[in-house]
Amino acid sequence: MAQKGILAVVSGFSGAGKGTLMKALLASHPEQYALSISATTRSPRAGEEHGREYFFLSKEEFEGLIAQDALIEYARYVGNYYGTPRAYVLEQMAAGKDVILEIEIQGALKVKERFPDTLLLFVTPPSAAELERRLRSRGTETEDVIRGRLCRAAEEAACMDRYDYILVNDDLDICVKEMHDLIQSQHRSTSGSQELIDAIKAELNNTYSSVLQK
Repeated sequence: MAQKGILAVVSGFSGAGKGTLMKALLASHPEQYALSISATTRSPRAGEEHGREYFFLSKEEFEGLIAQDALIEYARYVGNYYGTPRAYVLEQMAAGKDVILEIEIQGALKVKERFPDTLLLFVTPPSAAELERRLRSRGTETEDVIRGRLCRAAEEAACMDRYDYILVNDDLDICVKEMHDLIQSQHRSTSGSQELIDAIKAELNNTYSSVLQK
């Protein structure tokens, strides 16, 4: 029996290293995972391709997807729509791929509401001090931007306990292994094994129910 893929949503503070973690996980297990591609109404930037970084859509096309309930979640940000196409995610899962969505907290909680079996993972550095150090070590942002990101992190921390697991990104290799192990363990959960459970129940009932009745 083909194993259906798991849907995992990854969120975390800016500076927690989510992007690096995702790249390392996909590089380690390229046949196992698919990173969901979001749709957006913003224009492509230099070097971006439709279907690789994003599905680039017109405002009318995106609102058509909303009307058709064809998005798992969506939001509007700085005048543009961003969202997760349902068809792409379900196709990848049906093919046995474990699909990872890297989205912010409100979007993650919306996905969990619509798909209760979704695995929610929150990525954090080992401490708030380390988070600040990482943000400052980039050397590319102003003091106001850094303070803004830390204030946003304080707000986001209020939702950490609504996630299924916390991943401490201190050692990248260890964190990648922990993320992989957590996602794969979902295949053995009762909800993740429902097709197998149903098949075994049916086979046992069909084969042995008459014996039990004698």
